[in-house]
Amino acid sequence: MNPFLLWQLADSAFPTGGFAHASGLEAARELGIVRSTGDLARFAAETLWNAGSFGLPFVTAAHRAPGELAAIDLRCEAFTPGHVANRASRAQGQALLRAAEAALPASAALAEQVRRERLPAHLAPVHGAVLRAVGADVATAQRLFLFGALRGVVAAAVRLGLAGPMEGQALQARLATLAEEVAGACAHLALEDAAHSNPLVDLVQAHQDRLYSRLFRS
Repeated sequence: MNPFLLWQLADSAFPTGGFAHASGLEAARELGIVRSTGDLARFAAETLWNAGSFGLPFVTAAHRAPGELAAIDLRCEAFTPGHVANRASRAQGQALLRAAEAALPASAALAEQVRRERLPAHLAPVHGAVLRAVGADVATAQRLFLFGALRGVVAAAVRLGLAGPMEGQALQARLATLAEEVAGACAHLALEDAAHSNPLVDLVQAHQDRLYSRLFRS
């Protein structure tokens, strides 16, 4: 794969809509679960493990069998009952697909299939299928997915005032080792293994719509 295309997909300027979502961090702050930098580090670590144990099986399956995207995507829909998490996953997956279709012609067939079959287009399976379409190997697709999950939490923390920009970057750098550990531990998980490592993260995120005022959609 042309590394410039990979860097483009990893760039925060690539319009996937991820910066409209905080993965439950905003609700966690309002509920008093995240109050300090230590709390933030633990929350980011739990988000990484959740992304690995639940998201990576769908990324991997869609990358290895893009012809089965519909079945994999519908399975992800069934496995994401929380309305906030479900909405966020669909919104980001659809945004990723639109951006990929516009910038990367190899993704056009995927976008057409999603429209034709009216699929929910959840983020994890769409991510896996798009990375396969543009020529990335499965290990790269998995790590880019985890990178996006970690970067999203760090960016949300900065915007919420839980960390400064430099502090946020330092946190992301410290958690890079954990991200690689998660990638190694979850790389070979099958769809049947998909599970949330910390259900509390999902429960907290479900509180998002009940906040009196909010910056993020999830």
